Amino acid sequence: MRILCFGSLNIDYTYRVDHFVQKGETISSKDLQIFSGGKGFNQSIALAKSGMEVYHAGAIGTDGMFLLEQMKQAGVHAEHVQVLDDVPTGHAMIQNDKDGDNCILLYGGANQAITTDQADHVLSFFHEGDYLLLQNEINITAYLMRKAHTRGMKIALNPSPMNEKIFDLPLELVDCLILNEIEASQLLANQISAQETGAAMAGYLKQKYPSAAIVLTLGEAGSVFLDQEQIFQKIYAVHAVDTTAAGDTFTGYFLGTLLQGGSVPKAMDRAARASAIAVTRPGAAPSIPSLEEVLSQELSCFS
Repeated sequence: MRILCFGSLNIDYTYRVDHFVQKGETISSKDLQIFSGGKGFNQSIALAKSGMEVYHAGAIGTDGMFLLEQMKQAGVHAEHVQVLDDVPTGHAMIQNDKDGDNCILLYGGANQAITTDQADHVLSFFHEGDYLLLQNEINITAYLMRKAHTRGMKIALNPSPMNEKIFDLPLELVDCLILNEIEASQLLANQISAQETGAAMAGYLKQKYPSAAIVLTLGEAGSVFLDQEQIFQKIYAVHAVDTTAAGDTFTGYFLGTLLQGGSVPKAMDRAARASAIAVTRPGAAPSIPSLEEVLSQELSCFS
């Protein structure tokens, strides 16, 4: 069994601010740092660091060659990433406030220049039982889902960033849906009230997408898994510096642990520990911890 992450690669411009800029407001940044990122990139790095063999497909411009090097250094197979001469690499402008929260403006760039020819070529290397991991930062996601399904691949989807494109996807083909509570409420639209618990939201999602295992992250309330069984996972409280890659770290470590034979409770716990470590550091991909770090926390009093 192998996993292919077909997803975005970004250059992240991260600005440290006291508060997020408001309409009509001009503020000064206290700092600027440039990091590797993109939800697809981050999740591939997290998968590799969890010990999983992972292949990444996507596209960058010539300005993003350092992203390929970082993927290779992390152990990600990057031969399916195309380098485009006429389109710049996607990038993100990230504001980090004093509480460690963030807001993000995306520019798609090469992430929106994926062709069906590239998709067909890449998918030809993968077969029944292999996994395809997708997010919502590249084009032709629906095409990839349908083609992968016809090949007998399992589909894991993280519908982030959430927008109207999600509702055009063949979500009935998804085998594992990994999302946060805000994305869940948007997917469920008017089916739930603001007072619904995480367990109830997971239940509604399972009713709507019965073929999918649901993995729902709930911020300070932890996370919940729902399929044939329901598993609740607590958070590990830390002082957050930058939450940019928290969800991507969780996704990569959850799937990586599970696909290497770990139980659902083990995968949920390891993902929670890894994401807790990630938020204590600046940056997206650079904040993702190694498996050795996560295992050392499992043996310590980190709780």
